[in-house]
Amino acid sequence: MSHKPYRSHGSVAKGGELHQQAGADKKTLTTQQGGPIADNQNSLRAGTRGPTLLEDHIFREKIFHFDHERIPERVVHARGYGAHGFFETYDSLSDLTRADIFQRKGEKTPAFVRFSTVAGNKGSGDLARDVRGFAVKLYTKTGNWDIVGNNIPVFFIQDAIKFPDLIHAAKQEPDRGFPQAQTAHDNFWDFISLTPESMHMVMWIMSDRAIPRSFRFMEGFGVHSFRMINKEGKATFVKFHWKPKQGMQSVVWNEALKLNGADPDFHRRDMWDAIERGDFPEWELGIQAFDEDFAEQFEFDVLDATKIIPEELVPIRPVGRLVLNGVVDNFFAETEQVAFCTQNIVDGIDHSEDPLLQGRNFSYLDTQLKRLGGPNFTHIPVNAPKCPMHHFQQDGHMAMKNPTGRVNYEPNSWEEDGPRENPETGFKSYPHPVQGVKERVRSETFADHYSQANQFYKSQTKIEQGHIAAALVFELSKVDRVDIRARMVSHLLNIDKELAEKVADGLGLEDMPDAAEPAMKPRHDLAVSDALSILKNGPDSFRGRKVGILMTQGGDGGLLADLKSVIEAEGAIVEVIAPAAGGLKDSNGKPVDVSEKVDGGPSVLYDAVVILTTDEGAESLRKMPPARDFVSDAFAHCKFIGYVDAAKPLMEKAGILQDLDAGCMKLTDRASVESFIKTCRALRHWERESA
Repeated sequence: MSHKPYRSHGSVAKGGELHQQAGADKKTLTTQQGGPIADNQNSLRAGTRGPTLLEDHIFREKIFHFDHERIPERVVHARGYGAHGFFETYDSLSDLTRADIFQRKGEKTPAFVRFSTVAGNKGSGDLARDVRGFAVKLYTKTGNWDIVGNNIPVFFIQDAIKFPDLIHAAKQEPDRGFPQAQTAHDNFWDFISLTPESMHMVMWIMSDRAIPRSFRFMEGFGVHSFRMINKEGKATFVKFHWKPKQGMQSVVWNEALKLNGADPDFHRRDMWDAIERGDFPEWELGIQAFDEDFAEQFEFDVLDATKIIPEELVPIRPVGRLVLNGVVDNFFAETEQVAFCTQNIVDGIDHSEDPLLQGRNFSYLDTQLKRLGGPNFTHIPVNAPKCPMHHFQQDGHMAMKNPTGRVNYEPNSWEEDGPRENPETGFKSYPHPVQGVKERVRSETFADHYSQANQFYKSQTKIEQGHIAAALVFELSKVDRVDIRARMVSHLLNIDKELAEKVADGLGLEDMPDAAEPAMKPRHDLAVSDALSILKNGPDSFRGRKVGILMTQGGDGGLLADLKSVIEAEGAIVEVIAPAAGGLKDSNGKPVDVSEKVDGGPSVLYDAVVILTTDEGAESLRKMPPARDFVSDAFAHCKFIGYVDAAKPLMEKAGILQDLDAGCMKLTDRASVESFIKTCRALRHWERESA
């Protein structure tokens, strides 16, 4: 594999437009000290693929200023939700790592997990189209280990020096303060269309991965390549994957928009309710393990955070499970004050030279210092290790404890049994050889920006591909500048010609642009990876989902009882929606608990719906716009619909009666209810969308 440097295309746009050109009429980018900057695309590293150097004053000033831009909420991942749980090790991994957490089968380690959106502020809605943070703090017996990842295995950029630019472009535009929690605006797509390395990530964020149904139903990834080190000092590269035990599921875009209006806390409420009712969310931790020889022979650079290693090429080895079984006692004290740092690793785990990871290691600690007021944020209970701590760090803002007695330094001759370094059990970095010229470069092995984007796109089902095209058209239609739209289409031509044509047609571009000039010729021969598709990996279960029953006075009590019995046996949840918040009785005169009034319980809150009315009740509902929307939205969002004959006038008024399909099932008895719930395991009737 060639490790020659190449010039990052982040600095040059198609057609010769330059971010910066020589000449008296051009402004030169400088540091805050006024020093001219020669390269704003690459951090300083030791060798083409070596680690980032601490002496890089340009990167450090840039990331330092970015980390301190806002208080008190996080600059990114501001809207988050946390829960307590545990991690259980399946079997000893002593062959791969000496990390204590992986030495004993069945051992349980306390954990705290925080899920989040990235771009939105604290008050934004849960269903923004966005990456989701998936950060796990493991309180091991040898210190805290933070796996600070996302629900997408790649990222927008290859070098952390570009992170402030990415987030500035994605956040609300600084002159007007909007739009927030969305990327459908000029600044974001201007930056992305000038940054070809983002194209793989673009495919992921325009897919349904960016609008998950629940935190419980999404994957998590460590993103970077890390190392595991065993007792003999042998290193193995690893990538971390969290696989949801209840399967993956997302929503459609129109549904996401309406969910944000109906319940902007939809994901938070879903997580809280699941844990409170004892339906504990669970993920399986798996690793992709590979050696240096594989890394050298692999088609892409394993240090490049914009690339994946397909699961079909390196299968995932399950190593443990994560269970969330406890809500927080206080949101601010725990969820808001929890501090994750990628630098927090334990002996037996080590970082790689990934330049994005190297920058994160520097940035996160600095960020926590600013957010939490000083260096003592580990004194906050949610951040404190649950193993013994001994050190001589003292004082500072909000110090809750200090060394006692006379000694506050090491080495010292006062305490023979005092804290001392321990070469036997202490952390030891992997002695990976590093040498090279100090330079600002990007390895040539990072230069392919389109091949894996094509692989991701062609690995999706036709339904998912349609959603990606529609998302691109929607986002780019919000961009005012036609040249930015065209520039983005020029990149899509390198990914998939048919996709580019669909987007261009959807945008009404009069002329198809030429394909963007790639730094490396794209490949379209990478194998389809079914693991990249949500719909190809359905759960085949309706467990943990929710059915909304729209019911009126006198609705069939026997059918209601069957519905509740069958749905609950499936491990799903039942809620009744009615015209009034109380006073509802079934056909047997039995009172029925109402969860939502019809105008407060739209069908977007449910995974499947049932219409259980009387003739008189249907006539009443058909006059109510929220009731008609309940039915028409469920149909439009491809949800399974159960109904009784009496509901047909409402369905006719909602405009779906003439279009009933196999996803709409008439319910008459327990057998039909059982068949309906079995069908609901497919989660959506996607054939309706195709039709």
